[in-house]
Amino acid sequence: MNNFVTESDNKRYFTQNRYLRSIFGEKVIKLSLNAGMSCPNRDGTKGHGGCIYCSPVLSGDFSGNISSSITEQMKQQTELLSAKWKSSVYIAYFQAGTNTYAPLSELIPLYEEALSFPGTAGITIATRADCISDEMLEYLKKLSEKTFLTVELGLQTIHDNTAGLINRCHSFEEFTGTYTRLMSAGIKTCIHIINGLPGETREMMMQTAEEVSRLRPQSIKIHMLHIIKGTLLESMYKENPFHLLTKDEYINIVCNQIEIMHPDIVIERLTGDGDKSTLEAPLWTCDKRSVLNGIDKELKHRDTWQGKKIKGL
Repeated sequence: MNNFVTESDNKRYFTQNRYLRSIFGEKVIKLSLNAGMSCPNRDGTKGHGGCIYCSPVLSGDFSGNISSSITEQMKQQTELLSAKWKSSVYIAYFQAGTNTYAPLSELIPLYEEALSFPGTAGITIATRADCISDEMLEYLKKLSEKTFLTVELGLQTIHDNTAGLINRCHSFEEFTGTYTRLMSAGIKTCIHIINGLPGETREMMMQTAEEVSRLRPQSIKIHMLHIIKGTLLESMYKENPFHLLTKDEYINIVCNQIEIMHPDIVIERLTGDGDKSTLEAPLWTCDKRSVLNGIDKELKHRDTWQGKKIKGL
């Protein structure tokens, strides 16, 4: 049954805005932070160079200024965003790098500083599946009991051959092991996937989405592959160009993924807009609004919605 079309935000999928409003009663703003974290596949622990698509600032292109404290970053962002959104409820989003990849003695003061900022109702921690120790898991469990905690795990693809190509440095089996531990601990988890990875077919992208739907995380973020200047991916693309999804192809694939995504899963993101000054391709991703509008139009044209093609729902 379609229980999305009649919702007030006029979206045919379970948006993050709808979900957070149902919990907090108003618009919630995420403040993207940069705590200066590294990654094990960048510093030599597991690999060098990081994932081939990762920017020099470790996917923190739109996060806070690393030279500022967490409090200063949050203050700067609330002042900047206040003109766009009127809200007094914030979630501190540790976005750049792997934000559990440090001793707890260093991490806890950063998390606590963010939670002490006026209006902060929760915290989101972006990390990797191979960077959550038993000690870290126990702390996260306690943290989730006192605040609105979400742990974001980058999966990107379920296909280990692709994971090897992009220098992910962990397997799908390792991912599911950590994901299961987080779920058993009652910790809300968001899974990231990327469409358009080198060599992946539509079928492979759909298989990744199907598996995420089966895992039933609290939320998902769907991205289009960005080729950022200065990355290993840019060199690969220039030396041996591979097919990049067109906007229409991407919209079609995302709509197919929405149709098989369990309706209880919050869809936090359906695309991303790269930094125009560093984006090599595809340039159509810079127009995020056009992509989102295209997804809405295609879903309406099909008269479809999130979870429609899941048997038994």
